[in-house]
Amino acid sequence: MEKNKIDNKYKWDLTKIIKDDNEFDKVYNEVLELGKSLSEYKGKIALNKDNFKSFLELDEKLDRLFTKLYIYANLYCDLDTTNEHGKVLKFKVEKLSEKVNDYTVFVTPELLSNDIDVYFKFIEEDKSLEKYRFEIEQIFRYKKHTLSIEEENIINQSSNALGVGSEVFYNLDNSDIRLGNIICDGKEVELTNSNYIKFLSNKDRNVRIQAFQKLYEYFANHKNTLAACLKGNVKENWYISKVRGYKSPLSQSLYADSIDESVYTNLIDTVHKNLNLIYDFMEVRRKALNLDELHMYDIFVNLSDGIDKDIPFEEGKKIVLEALKPLGDKYINDLSQAFTNNWIDVYPARGKKSGAYQWGCYDTTPYVLLNYENTVDDVSTMAHELGHAMHSYYSNENQDYIYSNYPIFLAEIASTVNEILLNEYLYRNATSREDKITYLVDFLDKVRTTIVRQTMFAEFEKIIHEKENEGVPLTSEKLCNIYYDLNKLYFGPNVVSDEEIKYEWSRIPHFYTSFYVYKYATGLSSAIALASNILDNKPNAKEAYLEFLSSGGKDYPLNILKKAGVDMTNPESIQISFDLFSKKLEELKTLL
Repeated sequence: MEKNKIDNKYKWDLTKIIKDDNEFDKVYNEVLELGKSLSEYKGKIALNKDNFKSFLELDEKLDRLFTKLYIYANLYCDLDTTNEHGKVLKFKVEKLSEKVNDYTVFVTPELLSNDIDVYFKFIEEDKSLEKYRFEIEQIFRYKKHTLSIEEENIINQSSNALGVGSEVFYNLDNSDIRLGNIICDGKEVELTNSNYIKFLSNKDRNVRIQAFQKLYEYFANHKNTLAACLKGNVKENWYISKVRGYKSPLSQSLYADSIDESVYTNLIDTVHKNLNLIYDFMEVRRKALNLDELHMYDIFVNLSDGIDKDIPFEEGKKIVLEALKPLGDKYINDLSQAFTNNWIDVYPARGKKSGAYQWGCYDTTPYVLLNYENTVDDVSTMAHELGHAMHSYYSNENQDYIYSNYPIFLAEIASTVNEILLNEYLYRNATSREDKITYLVDFLDKVRTTIVRQTMFAEFEKIIHEKENEGVPLTSEKLCNIYYDLNKLYFGPNVVSDEEIKYEWSRIPHFYTSFYVYKYATGLSSAIALASNILDNKPNAKEAYLEFLSSGGKDYPLNILKKAGVDMTNPESIQISFDLFSKKLEELKTLL
């Protein structure tokens, strides 16, 4: 669709951020001047209270203005990725970022060169500085893990060399990957990473088998190279964690969010205790598909014909607003701004970035990018991204700038709460057996793929890092054996763990952002617990949830969650997801 043919009410109004090129240039130059001014505080931050205060205020002003400029350039570019002017704006901002980094590189080392009590004394002397106390505490948590300026420079200089393994992986997994062709609907079609899942969902089993075998043939042929890549990443993690004085790479990864390792191990243990439910679900799937054996290439096939409905955006909007009513009138009234104040760029257009996201900053409204094409999935995507938008909106409304960004650990919770509420609304209001099956399976598969599967990945990461520390060579054979044993454990006796699946570790990009995947599992577990509290009308559940959305980053994530009614140090918070899984699985059995 051509952009000029879309009604303005369905498009972003970026002039609310930056009016025109003249304003862009003005803000650009202001950021440069602020950067120069900030650099003059080198060696002077802790000279006295007034210096400390003026430095903090200047640093905040610089960050706010630069972020606003950065957001504008990227949003402008995403509306039309072919637009040369957009590319120029984005390039200018990227170069500006480098200059700002040069001006501010001294800040953290200099802050840490003094005792924390120096800054607390300033705070005691001037109560207007109290808001910075937690920020200073967060910075100083890293003091014992921060090296000298010279040593930090060495690590920074070596970072490109250390990251070669991940670079090789991404080239093999993206640029150089050639999977060959398969036969689908009597035609020869190319198999790619992006269409693999589509073929694995095909009703024709021969298509699924071809896609499965072709994909893993490629990764089997590169197993030794990919094993070297992953081994290199594991070695790098141990090197960095030891140099910085952490107990382990896992300990280092959890440190930023102040997460105890028990949260990680509780997740694995709780999933293990509930794997019988996954085994049962796989057996239900086998029977529904009328198969003698359920193989790894059978687990993505729809158990119903799916939902073939055309849902125009205005109808989709009404569905979302109805589905989210359990969150209360305030939430719905505030959410309505998304549809009246140009928060959403709705429809696909020539050159527009694909996919969906929510972005913005403290000085803008949330901006939601959709590529809405009237499907049920598009309605779900809308609900998801609006969850992010409301999390950002409430955090920005209720927190000082420095605490307005919520931690990554919490980032997917609000969006997933919306998805769960939407799924529950659609299921309760479905009139056909086929639709009910679709919504039930959607929830069950979400738990299986996000909580269970991501926990399997998390356990694999934990094991291979432990093996490396024990001096066990991480050969391709060793990695295959570890992964294959885990796959058999997590899928159980009702699924044939095909030989090819032992190579799956070699195609998972998340393993190069180590110990990240567990956050998907904890995020969904938290979202299910919060949504259940709201749907069950537990006392103060709505109020606690709105407080959660409003908390930004003013506390550590586990504390924020606990105040909302979810204690992730307690396995019971994860068990809630499996209790609901069990209930919905029984409902599915009655329909099949």
